[in-house]
Amino acid sequence: MALLFAKNNSLSAVTELPASVSGGVLNLISTQTASSSATIDFTSGIDSTYKSYIFKFYDIHPATDDTSFEFNGSSDGGSNYNVTKTTTFFNAYHNEAGSSTNLGYGAGSDLAQSTSFQRIIAGVGNGNDESGVATLHLFSPSSTTFVKHFMSVSQRLSQTYSVNDYVAGYFNTTSVINAIQFKFASGNVDSGLIKLYGVT
Repeated sequence: MALLFAKNNSLSAVTELPASVSGGVLNLISTQTASSSATIDFTSGIDSTYKSYIFKFYDIHPATDDTSFEFNGSSDGGSNYNVTKTTTFFNAYHNEAGSSTNLGYGAGSDLAQSTSFQRIIAGVGNGNDESGVATLHLFSPSSTTFVKHFMSVSQRLSQTYSVNDYVAGYFNTTSVINAIQFKFASGNVDSGLIKLYGVT
């Protein structure tokens, strides 16, 4: 096998990868902007085109203080968001004063064979400068053989705390997952941007 080398030492000069190097390309499918929205639903674009999908969340801001941003899946194109799931949840936090830190499991934020909505970002504040950001990765939603795994990592400002939440789990179904809904546990999504990507 021949080895390929860059012609100079600058990564910025690399304009093309060898044909044998592939994967990891994000293809933007759709964008939704919240504006006092009760829910944000993605009812198209999640199909067998890609093996995995990534949602990216930018400055998700609630109308109600200290409420959690959540999601659920649908196997009927968005008529119902009630797919059974089992999940894990843990987080780390640190306050601005440097006086309070923790890394722990969030037993109240996980699910065990539940159709409830799963928290992605727990306890987002509604102060003018408070918001949350996150990435949610959904794997093989069109498989009719396996359950549908997902993972999320988020960061939020809540009062004076920097909080990093980690979620993972699976939709316990072999039916396709073809729609996803996002909402706050209480009140509207005052503002924010969500982008859906397919991963090649």
